[in-house]
Amino acid sequence: MVDSDNPESVFTYGAPQLKFGPGASEEIGYDLSRLGDVRRALVVTDPGVAATGLPQRVAEQMARFGVQAEVYDGARVEPTDASMREAVEHARAQGPFDAFVAVGGGSAIDTAKAVNLLTTNDGDLAEYVNPPIGDGRAPEHPLKPLVAVPTTAGTGSESTTVCVLDVLELQVKTGISHPRLRPVLAVVDPDLTMTQPPMVTASSGLDILCHALESYTARPYTSYPRKRPEERVPYNGANPVADLWCERAMGLLGKAFRAAVRDGDDVGARHDMALAATFAGLGFGNAGVHLPHANGYPIAGRVREYRPADYPQDEPMVPHGMSVALTAPEAFRFTFEADPERHLTAARLLDPSVSDGGADTLPAVVRDLMRDVGMPSGLAAIGYADGDVDALVEGTMAQQRLLATAPREITPDDVADVFRASMHLW
Repeated sequence: MVDSDNPESVFTYGAPQLKFGPGASEEIGYDLSRLGDVRRALVVTDPGVAATGLPQRVAEQMARFGVQAEVYDGARVEPTDASMREAVEHARAQGPFDAFVAVGGGSAIDTAKAVNLLTTNDGDLAEYVNPPIGDGRAPEHPLKPLVAVPTTAGTGSESTTVCVLDVLELQVKTGISHPRLRPVLAVVDPDLTMTQPPMVTASSGLDILCHALESYTARPYTSYPRKRPEERVPYNGANPVADLWCERAMGLLGKAFRAAVRDGDDVGARHDMALAATFAGLGFGNAGVHLPHANGYPIAGRVREYRPADYPQDEPMVPHGMSVALTAPEAFRFTFEADPERHLTAARLLDPSVSDGGADTLPAVVRDLMRDVGMPSGLAAIGYADGDVDALVEGTMAQQRLLATAPREITPDDVADVFRASMHLW
């Protein structure tokens, strides 16, 4: 992979300002008042989080600092292009706004990113979606300040430049990626995650796991050909700074994940999972993710009947963390040969009892975690069969932005093998 004549020697690192700790969400009004001349703000959330009263309390904090706030609670869990367009139209009709505050999981944060993008720049959502599904248009104008307040420990969207959505017509999940989408401030309050039910905790935690593992096993930044400054993208490949965040995230997750799912009132486990999510977000937001996430997009986009516990039951869905995890064991078996020692180091970080091993070591550690936190036993358990593989492969191969980060070249046949081996994991 390395261009020996002109290899890359530069990596970049970006991150939002961060405020972390119990009670951090009680200071958002003050934080927003420090971001400049902010008079009106839109709080973006989903109906479930809105029912807790948290977004309204955040809005009331803003009022004490002279900021008029409106709450929009129409963000969809696992947002679609249609739900994002509805949010954008609402913001356009009620605006203009000087800032946005996202309160919720990755779905609310990603919806707020889309709203911010399309109320500050012209054009349609599809123009900004990553190619080949969209045009990959870059925003021409700066965005307004976005403060992200995650209520789940997992997505890392509060740290990243990426907005993820389902394109309904194509039955595929994809994204928009640009540095201007990154929130200016991430407010991570572990207390807000205490009400996550078990399956939400499990799925979100597996998203942390895949963020850290995929970034840690990603193609090294030095394996790319040298880029001009204007060509550099947020996903650099594995690099020394992202590695540190990912290693720390895996160590915390290995100790706290099972306890957080088993006992939602375990304050220490919840705190460690929130910290692991933050670390993993700071890692993958710069190194990038690869095959499990690329596979997860069509898995989520083509679901027919599956309805997971603890999520809205009005229509079928596969939660994001679940969708990326279901092929992760076999994906890491495939990538093992690119850097065996790095895969084994990751396995030891997740499970210190692991000693030496081979290509099955990391997949076995991931499978054990998945089984222990109540994940489905494979793609067949959520309604897929061998007859779906060709369509799933097509959806994966459309995610070239992600596949470019993989440590091995990936063919459609490789992806098909991973999907088939993931039908039954245990």
